[in-house]
Amino acid sequence: MSGHRIAAITRRLLQGFRRDRRTLALLFVAPIIILGLLGYLMRGSTSAPEVGVANQDQGPLGAIVADGLKSSSHIRATEINAADGDARLRDGSLVAYVVLPSDFSQQAQAGTVAPVVHLEGSQPGEDAPVMQALQQAMIGLASRVGGRSISFQPQPKYLYGGANYDTLDYFGAAFVGLVVFFLVFVITIVSFLNERSQGTLERLMASPLRRGEIVVGYMLGFTVLALVQAAEVLVFALAILRIHNEGSVLLIFGMEALMAIAAVNLGIFLSMFARSEFQAVQFIPLVVVPQVLLSGIIFPVSTEPKGLQWLSDVLPLTYAVNGMRDIMVKGADLTWSSLQLDAAVVAGFCVLLIAAGTATLRRRMG
Repeated sequence: MSGHRIAAITRRLLQGFRRDRRTLALLFVAPIIILGLLGYLMRGSTSAPEVGVANQDQGPLGAIVADGLKSSSHIRATEINAADGDARLRDGSLVAYVVLPSDFSQQAQAGTVAPVVHLEGSQPGEDAPVMQALQQAMIGLASRVGGRSISFQPQPKYLYGGANYDTLDYFGAAFVGLVVFFLVFVITIVSFLNERSQGTLERLMASPLRRGEIVVGYMLGFTVLALVQAAEVLVFALAILRIHNEGSVLLIFGMEALMAIAAVNLGIFLSMFARSEFQAVQFIPLVVVPQVLLSGIIFPVSTEPKGLQWLSDVLPLTYAVNGMRDIMVKGADLTWSSLQLDAAVVAGFCVLLIAAGTATLRRRMG
């Protein structure tokens, strides 16, 4: 083996990368962006959930528990009216509220307390801090009444989900759509690029077909395959994995279909800016991964730093995830204004990408 020849090959390879700015960005810029974004999300997020406290106790001990909840580091507790609790769970301003009944002091003096804990329930990870804060408040109460043993029997009530609702149910509602979105995007961008590299697209451009007809034709072809995949994923998720679902299967499939169409058109549009399959795949960490981190799939958007929340609010995947969770977890239907907004934004994104793909098709052919 010749060290000189090996060095020549190595030098040639490195020189080729030096001229490929897109690959250099993928190697050295994309990791910093992704890890920086992940670090900002995890350390800059507000982890303490918002909890309401409705103290209806006629005696002095309810106030001790209420003050203990307000001083807890696990939650951010505020006083509320019990009648407003469910509405605030629905609008997302609270993840839970605790009702201390009018005879709470009498219960404590008798040695058994049973506060009612109303949980929003769609995000199981936020239930534990609430129960932990309440447990600590009860320990504080016992110390204030002379260390008397008090049996603590909270009564959880779930607005959505339930006691058996787990992490797979929470993430599954989003991943049912995300799996379709990701795979369809990859298949579309690579396949459409192959159509260009093999000259098929140029021959179509030379025919009487209009640019819009070409883009829509390709879109429909990829979409048919995507819809078959979406149906397969949905059946597997509900029948085999038994992911929690409170909504209409047709609505879930409809939102999946919108995500598939969005992925198809995003793949067609971005393929215009790639010259090889390697360049096409480079769009995954630059376009897909940031959306996964910011769209609420892993971290709830409400806990993100404010600046990232604004960015999340313009990402189509955020609305798709919200729509999927509203349907599967909360049983939303088309009468819900939030679901109408989510579907409209994703559909609008599809239309925008069709127009963008049509506008850039001829310019990129040269």
